[in-house]
Amino acid sequence: MHKWIMVLLYLAAIVTANVVTASLAPFEIGAFIVPAGTFIIGVTFFLRDFVQNAIGRAWTYAAMGAAVVLSALTSYLLGDTLWIVFASAVTFIISETTDTEIYTRLKLPMSLRVLYSGIVGGLLDSVVFVVIGLSPLGAGFTPWSAVPMAILGQVIVKTAMQVLAALAIGAVINSEKSR
Repeated sequence: MHKWIMVLLYLAAIVTANVVTASLAPFEIGAFIVPAGTFIIGVTFFLRDFVQNAIGRAWTYAAMGAAVVLSALTSYLLGDTLWIVFASAVTFIISETTDTEIYTRLKLPMSLRVLYSGIVGGLLDSVVFVVIGLSPLGAGFTPWSAVPMAILGQVIVKTAMQVLAALAIGAVINSEKSR
């Protein structure tokens, strides 16, 4: 796949996650609250890893800069409050930078780098956004009593996405080795 197509897929996933989150009510799975876009955000972490493999770390940061601007603009145009737009941008910068730096520094097979960096990035993404964006500290959409379940629901979904990605990458790499 052409390297710039991977960048476009990454950027499209960021925008799509915002649109899906704004368009659909959050899923309530038992006690967990999971915005619909969480599934796509889980995908963006491993897409960012693919982008880094395709264009290198420096250009990946440029793609992340474009993504944060697109994300903020999309959120704003979809009617999110400026506080939510701000929280989304801060969360994106923290989680994606952490994912990038962990992925870069780990000297493990790609599947494990995707898994570990994505789990940490997803955890940070969930905690930071819920606390500064949705809790009473931020926009106040989620009461403090629901914050732990909102965070945990997102962490579970994002972790599951990283596990699936790591398994798929491992299977592809093992398949290529056996040829």
